[in-house]
Amino acid sequence: MSAEAADPAAVPRRRSRPRIDLRRLGRVALLGPVPRDRLPDAIGHVAEAHRAHHPDADLAILHRAYVLAESSHRGQTRKSGEPYITHPLAVTLILAELGAETTTLTASLLHDTVEDTEVTLDQVREQFGEEVCYLVDGVTKLEKVDYGAAAEPETFRKMLVATGNDVRVMSIKLADRLHNMRTLTVMRPEKQARIAKVTRDVLIPLAERLGVQALKTELEDLVFAILDPEEYEDTRALIAGVTGESDPLAPIAECVRATLREAGISAEVLIRPRHFVSVHRVRRKRGELRPTDFGRLLVLVGEDADCYAVLGELHTCFTPVISEFKDFIAAPKFNLYQSLHTAVVGPEGAVAEVLIRTHRMHKVAEAGVVALGNPYAHDPTAAQQAEPSDERADPTRPGWLSRLLDWQESATDPDTFWTTLRADLAQDREITVFGTDGRTLGLPAGASCVDAAYAQHGERAHTCIGARVNGRLATLSTVLSDGDTVQLLLAQDTASGPSPEWLDHARTPAARIAITGWLSAHPDAPGPEAEGPAEPAADGPQPIAPARTRSGGRAANIVVDGPESPTRLAGCCTPVPPDEVVGIVVRGGAVTVHRQECPAVARMREIGRAPVAARWRDEDGGRDTAACRVTLVAESFGRPRLLADLTEAIATADAAIVSATVEPPSEQRVRHTYTLQLPDAAGLPALMRAMRDVAGVYDVSRAQHPAATG
Repeated sequence: MSAEAADPAAVPRRRSRPRIDLRRLGRVALLGPVPRDRLPDAIGHVAEAHRAHHPDADLAILHRAYVLAESSHRGQTRKSGEPYITHPLAVTLILAELGAETTTLTASLLHDTVEDTEVTLDQVREQFGEEVCYLVDGVTKLEKVDYGAAAEPETFRKMLVATGNDVRVMSIKLADRLHNMRTLTVMRPEKQARIAKVTRDVLIPLAERLGVQALKTELEDLVFAILDPEEYEDTRALIAGVTGESDPLAPIAECVRATLREAGISAEVLIRPRHFVSVHRVRRKRGELRPTDFGRLLVLVGEDADCYAVLGELHTCFTPVISEFKDFIAAPKFNLYQSLHTAVVGPEGAVAEVLIRTHRMHKVAEAGVVALGNPYAHDPTAAQQAEPSDERADPTRPGWLSRLLDWQESATDPDTFWTTLRADLAQDREITVFGTDGRTLGLPAGASCVDAAYAQHGERAHTCIGARVNGRLATLSTVLSDGDTVQLLLAQDTASGPSPEWLDHARTPAARIAITGWLSAHPDAPGPEAEGPAEPAADGPQPIAPARTRSGGRAANIVVDGPESPTRLAGCCTPVPPDEVVGIVVRGGAVTVHRQECPAVARMREIGRAPVAARWRDEDGGRDTAACRVTLVAESFGRPRLLADLTEAIATADAAIVSATVEPPSEQRVRHTYTLQLPDAAGLPALMRAMRDVAGVYDVSRAQHPAATG
């Protein structure tokens, strides 16, 4: 994988282990062969880190992997002029520090050999076995010469499919990207930004879902520095300003230690500094930082029960901030994370956030799936005893990954897959809902009963007619909350199917792809959109009256070639003048008008359904001045007064806000979704430019589908 030049001083970071001098490793790597009875000095740091987690590990295979990697990459250099072998060494060291087992480290040493040298997969298989070969193949990129612009999305698809069988594939990819992000600063600014955006949109969410917080937090800081350098520098200056001062958490930590000693609880109390993005989030949330906001207390104990004993002592001896209490031990996060979160008021009124977990929980919280070791070495009886519907039954194949692998099979177009993957991973919060039989379903926040139906029943959900949520009848558009109990009601008539309106309420790719597929396969099925039987087609194109809604009202100034039919504007892409548009004939002969670039149009063409010509009615001398409704999504880094500034920009453009949704801040991003009524469609570009000019907003785009509503 093409690596970038190293610049260790580019972004200051705090790490528990001193940064290894890769230039020195590069020189050592070129010193020539060493006796067979000892490891080359170049991987001495890797061996030391590996033995710290696995004292009995056999290092002979690492010796052989290093020799092959070094000889294969000999003569290759990074953009900094360093020997290329320094890159696989650094990637392997990252994984060794996280506690990865020997097979993963072997594959990470070899991860670029097949891609960048003459080494073949057959050679890797012959010398190191099938597991190492599979991991190396999983992270090997597809060639641009063969795939063109589709190489990047198809490479990620390949990696995700491989991860579905062995999660260690993605562990290696994340470590690989971390080292490349550390050494990115000599690249052109536009390439830095492109790589950082893919890291932000795809790899950081994957690290979060796999629970590898140690990699995720550093990736966040590196991306933050590239994509928002001004905010990053402000945050860095804030942290630097308090670094030399006495830590206000220190006296609280000492009080906690004394309290636990008196209670006879053996515990380790540490002060855990926040990383840059975490400080930025807290500042964005509170407006002004408290002295204790630059870190948190971490209490480590031996057993699960000790966590609750510590919590009881803290809430008894200190004043707790009840709103800050969360129990992720009884209800772990979907990424394996377990901990108790609370906040207490110290002796002098300072508020300290406290994390309470066992040493085992801490290892999993930092290393996630990497801490699980070899997934093939797990006790098979454990998987047999677990409920098949449990999201945590197989931690190496989490539920979100299974759902992703299911829907990607239907997204054959690379652009559709890439867009859907980013949208899916952007839903960085999950909820858990329960069936009446006690089974659990993991869904993205904002999911509706439609999503629950397809998650539980697959294609049988086509016949869903309603639901009961917490015992009460509910429509399929009902948005679910964490902990809801859902009973889905299916029709006995297996010939019935979904309505196009279901797409307005589907958040998960699996539901949207399944609904779209059924509608495409049943274009003539009767449905609520049909206002009467479709008339036979005329011999040639024939303009019809302006499009009208299903209730008979005027929908838009649209002319569609063909006989008069009920016509509506698509909710997925919300076309407005002067967008290039086409019509898609749907159930009962009705026509849905989409933008030309809408993914739904491409899907229709793929299955052989040709769209019909459509255009805006020519009024006022060729300039359409009709009012229109459009949905815009503004992506931004959060800050005080952001909402006020955005609404002011919208009001200045004489647009009326029909509805607005502001998602809770996540990562370092805030997403605003506005449905707006514009007096003149021609003013849309100017409005989008005005919104982009608001400080902190880095993108404004037309919504691909509206947010689910209740």
